[in-house]
Amino acid sequence: MLEEVERWLNARSWSAGDRTVRQLLSAKHTTGQSVSVVLPALDEEATVGDIVTVIRRELMLRVPLVDELVVVDSGSSDRTAEVAAAAGARVVHRDAILPRIPAVPGKGEVLWRSLLVTGGDIVCFVDADLREFSADFVSGIVGPLLTDPDVHLVKAMYDRPLGAAPGQGGRVTELMARPLLNMHWPQLAGFVQPLGGEYAARRSLLERLPFPVGYGVELGMLVDALHLVGLDALAQVDVGVRVHRHQDGRALGRMAAAIYRTAQLRLARGHLVRPTLTQFERGVDGFEPRTYAVDTEERPPMAEIAEYAARKVA
Repeated sequence: MLEEVERWLNARSWSAGDRTVRQLLSAKHTTGQSVSVVLPALDEEATVGDIVTVIRRELMLRVPLVDELVVVDSGSSDRTAEVAAAAGARVVHRDAILPRIPAVPGKGEVLWRSLLVTGGDIVCFVDADLREFSADFVSGIVGPLLTDPDVHLVKAMYDRPLGAAPGQGGRVTELMARPLLNMHWPQLAGFVQPLGGEYAARRSLLERLPFPVGYGVELGMLVDALHLVGLDALAQVDVGVRVHRHQDGRALGRMAAAIYRTAQLRLARGHLVRPTLTQFERGVDGFEPRTYAVDTEERPPMAEIAEYAARKVA
């Protein structure tokens, strides 16, 4: 590990308990910063309501740390939107945001569009499939942004059990993202959960970043933020244990392909020769190929979108 990264680990890695809620509220009052929390959601009726309930109760009603809580529905076929609204979130459908640009499927697409329907100086993203959710996931990663003006992006770090096996989650991280980062962006080798879906950043940074529309969004954002603001502006906070729904092996393969593609574009901005991934499933006549397109689209920095610029002027 680079000496620079070792120093960064000591200076920019914290625990959620290192800052009390009282300290955060004091910093929020002093700096006048507002906080938005965004949950991108697709068919998460089983978990989204509990997450919204905890954030509202602990960080909006009990203490006024979060100013707005938005669930962006990515086209759910279940009751995700109804459950989230009943729990107290403002629910916005992905396709209703910036309708002149047709939406495409993907998590990054939803995160990008969420910048147009939120107003916080700090934007905190939380995946909607978490179970046993704690408010520390939000207060922990928002904390450094409220208290340290030199920090621009904070990732959550946590243990990720796979069933009963501790520390065995995050398979795409270990098999794809971590090797890529260590080899090509060694300054980012200190991030425990580089692909984690829980992170917070200043709007002033997010609006300058391109957003890969799919699974590559977290890696792309981390790499681009490194180049824009430097390693010392990035941080991570330990929030404990993350329990969530795990993908099957084929879904993980598609995720890994998208992440590799995101890295490849950032390495060379070159031509992706064949943006597809073929996987195999056993059928009645033996193994059958299934070919999937790999996400090849990115959204430009939100600061370049006319509607966003007009909103800021207004």
